[in-house]
Amino acid sequence: MIKLLHNNTCSKSRDVFNYLNENNIEYELIDMVNEPLSAVEIKTVLHKLGIGIRDLVRTNEKVFVENYEGKDLSDDELLHLLEKHPELIQRPIVVKGSKAVIGRPLEKVKEFVEI
Repeated sequence: MIKLLHNNTCSKSRDVFNYLNENNIEYELIDMVNEPLSAVEIKTVLHKLGIGIRDLVRTNEKVFVENYEGKDLSDDELLHLLEKHPELIQRPIVVKGSKAVIGRPLEKVKEFVEI
């Protein structure tokens, strides 16, 4: 089953949410803000995405810019930062089996769910 790691305040995340619903694609919704991912879950998502933790961090978000920009954070520090501030996780993320994709642009999701 497909999982949608979702942040409802994000328009791109809402676009994927709407696409899945409009096309009757079954999925499990995981609200990353109200149900933050654990360190283990974040590591699992990273593995499925095939990226490093630095690529998962939204460095343009206000909380990052005001508190962490310019700091040399270790991977463990970034991991704990994402646990504490789930709004800093790239989104939306669609997980299918052992693979995942960051759902921007929406066409990436369309291709991914059809595989």
